[in-house]
Formats: sequence, C-alpha cells, structure tokens
Amino acid sequence: MDIALVEGDITAQQVDAIVNAANSSLLGGGGVDGAIHRRGGPAILEECRALRASRYPDGLPTGQAVATTAGELPARWVIHTVGPVWSDSADRSALLRDCYTNSLAVADELGATTVAFPLISAGIYGWPLDDAVRQALAVLRAATPSTVTEARLVLFGADTHATARRVQRLTV
Repeated sequence: MDIALVEGDITAQQVDAIVNAANSSLLGGGGVDGAIHRRGGPAILEECRALRASRYPDGLPTGQAVATTAGELPARWVIHTVGPVWSDSADRSALLRDCYTNSLAVADELGATTVAFPLISAGIYGWPLDDAVRQALAVLRAATPSTVTEARLVLFGADTHATARRVQRLTV
C-alpha cells in the first residue's frame, strides 16, 4: 500500500472512502466530523441515524468503524471511527491504532482501493501531534489489506503537514 501525506481538506479528496474522525453519537459534531457532515449533506446523517436506531443504539464504540454513503462528497463512502481522548495517565494508543486498523478492514470489505484518513484524535481529543502521526504510520505501514492500494493521511495546515513529514522521516 502506498502511503501519502497530503496537506489539505479531507472533504475535497477524490478517493473511494473518506475516514471520519467521528464522535460516538455518529450525528455530527465539530472539526473533521462537522466538515464531513456539512459538505456531504443530509444523506450521511440519515444513514448515521439509521445505524444508531439499529446496530449502535448506545453509539459507536471507540476504535470501531462503520461505513455510510459519502453523500455529496467526492468519494463513494465515509468510514466513521471514534478515536480515543488523549490521557497522560492511561495508555490509549491501542485504541487509536484500532481506529486505523478497523477503518482499513471496513474499506477492504467495501472494495475501496483509495482511502483518505484524517489525523484521528489529534484535534479536540488532544492527542499529541507527533505521536498521533507515529500511531497512524505504524498501522498503515504494517497493514496488508487486499483492496486498499493507497492510503492518504490528510493533514490540515502547513505546520501539521511539516510535523508529519518530520515524523515520517524519523520513523522509516
């Protein structure tokens, strides 16, 4: 699988699947989640509500992933995953890695070949940027899905992109 670090807006990525750093309610929120719901339109929210009414009445558990339509986004699907909130007193890195692993598994089930990921948990959930990049790259480099040939880590802002490039060089 090719891994690309891309500076930009995840909602503009022309890929098979866009991963959403969702909250457990699946009903939209701020940051990446809000942007995906706003740009994707009401079809995404409609499918998320159906998932809440059927498979996830208590919300999507942290580290798990589920797909919906992409609505008006330039993708076929949105894969929603709930990242862990950073804690300096508990190691939640396995849950963060699960977000990437389970999103790739869902992409594989869908037959997606290109997937765009945000930097999960690095926003309002407070995960330190350097470690969030390390965790993402560790999973993406070790993954062996059968259909995904390109994974993009879409980074918002030049500073975040520069940090990710630096971490990528240090962890080769």
